[in-house]
Amino acid sequence: MLFKFKSQVTSDLIMLEADARRLLKIMLGDDPDQGIILAKNVPAAIAKLESAVAQDEAARAERSHEAQTPEVTPDALQDAMDEALDSVRLAQRASPMVKLLKYCVAEPSDLVWGV
Repeated sequence: MLFKFKSQVTSDLIMLEADARRLLKIMLGDDPDQGIILAKNVPAAIAKLESAVAQDEAARAERSHEAQTPEVTPDALQDAMDEALDSVRLAQRASPMVKLLKYCVAEPSDLVWGV
């Protein structure tokens, strides 16, 4: 299923359901199905996304650093890296949404979405 995010100041942003729900949960917490982020709440949503991206990047860096210790066997290292690091970072998933939200701040506009 696809989610379509709309704003009066940008073109539509279309995301796969899993990715959209993940970002919505970060921005809105446990109520990601409300269907709208009001213009006055957009800066808070941006801050939450950017904070989550920074935490994800820090966790990745820490895991990468831990993986370089000499006590770890190559097989265990590979298993840990495969499990811990997705091939697509949260920063990559969140980037289009952050850009859309920044446009909504520059020219105050609500963000709505539907399935």
